[in-house]
Amino acid sequence: MWFEQSVIYQIYPLGLCGAPAENDAENDGAESHRILRILDWIDHIKATGANCILFNPVFESDRHGYDTRDYLTLDKRLGTNEDFAQVCQAIHEAGMKVMLDGVFNHVGRGFWAFRDVQEKKWDSPYKDWFHISFDGNSPYHDDFWYEGWEGHYELVKLNLNHPDVVSHQFHAIRSWVEQFDIDGLRLDVAYCLTPDYLKQLRSFTASLKDDFVLMGETLHGDYKLWMNDEMCHSVTNYECYKGLYSSFNSMNMFEVGHSLARQFGPEQWTMYKNAHLLSFADNHDVNRIASILNDKNHLKPLYGLLFGMPGVPCIYYGSEWGIEGEKNGGDAPLRPEIELPQSNELTEFIAKLAKAHKENEALCYGSYRNVMLTNKQIIFERRSDSQRILVAINAENAPYTAHFNAECGQAVDLISGNTHDFGGGSEMPPYSVAYWLCER
Repeated sequence: MWFEQSVIYQIYPLGLCGAPAENDAENDGAESHRILRILDWIDHIKATGANCILFNPVFESDRHGYDTRDYLTLDKRLGTNEDFAQVCQAIHEAGMKVMLDGVFNHVGRGFWAFRDVQEKKWDSPYKDWFHISFDGNSPYHDDFWYEGWEGHYELVKLNLNHPDVVSHQFHAIRSWVEQFDIDGLRLDVAYCLTPDYLKQLRSFTASLKDDFVLMGETLHGDYKLWMNDEMCHSVTNYECYKGLYSSFNSMNMFEVGHSLARQFGPEQWTMYKNAHLLSFADNHDVNRIASILNDKNHLKPLYGLLFGMPGVPCIYYGSEWGIEGEKNGGDAPLRPEIELPQSNELTEFIAKLAKAHKENEALCYGSYRNVMLTNKQIIFERRSDSQRILVAINAENAPYTAHFNAECGQAVDLISGNTHDFGGGSEMPPYSVAYWLCER
């Protein structure tokens, strides 16, 4: 499947395109055409090595996109459906795939069916689309109680056991394929979606496109509860997200090394062998990686680890040139407006990592085995039937000579192109990463 050999580029379009925080359609209508700004990013995104763009919510919503008003209409702050179709066509013509954010667990208070319930109460034909009790009241004084997502009453939880709700959502997905030719979905809060719903969704989307991908947002727990042959193809790897930055900040490579071995290692009890989890350094919900790292010199080796470990690596817009952003009480600093993309030494380095990742079978499909672990260094093996690659990370601010059994004499570093001789020890420069493709 195409997803397994991909590098994902994630965009939060309401932020990048500079949409107002509140959706006031009267004062900021579809004439904005802000989504067309993405056209100026396509060449840059392709240059990073990404071959799929993941859009966070683009459809009509109250504020931030996860409070949907209408699944069928592009958010007026971004433009029109025709604008977005133009963007998606340009992305496909550039040889890249398109994934959208599917927000199916809940909607906003401005969702058309919920507005009908507000108006007609128990006479609304849509009252069973939600978890409602007319014996109570909501914090918004609707004269009825409803279930909000995790206690957030601006997010109205949908009744996904109601066939009309499912039918409406599936109709929307079909329209996205027909209008925008999308290739997959990120499933918001997939851990809240029931197995029965996910199975229906997997079957339905497979009927639209054989290689349609479902990638679910999950946080903790056993990812196989949502990722298997009947539900999601992939999920987000939050366990190793934490291990990535924490291992560098604490100078303890054992943390991420043990997590990767537990998830992907050779032992029988390994949890996600042959799985393709989404790997990321940051995203629209967490602080930018350049703001998290204590030492900015760790950016390159961290991305080297991200692209070398098992999984599908994901770049969050702007982080490829090292922008910073912290929540500080809200998500806006994580989702900034950026007129045009930039490029620097980090961007060029990430592009080399992406090229190596996509072009080498062992980095996409290979097994995982720790070869050497210290507090400040990690070397692990990625092996497929045709390739053997050693990923070597030195987080220290000084050179380190690694002595280990490489099981080969020479290798080519897929990042620099230089030949590497394992005889007499392997010197690793400060803050370095190497992908040694071993001679067979």
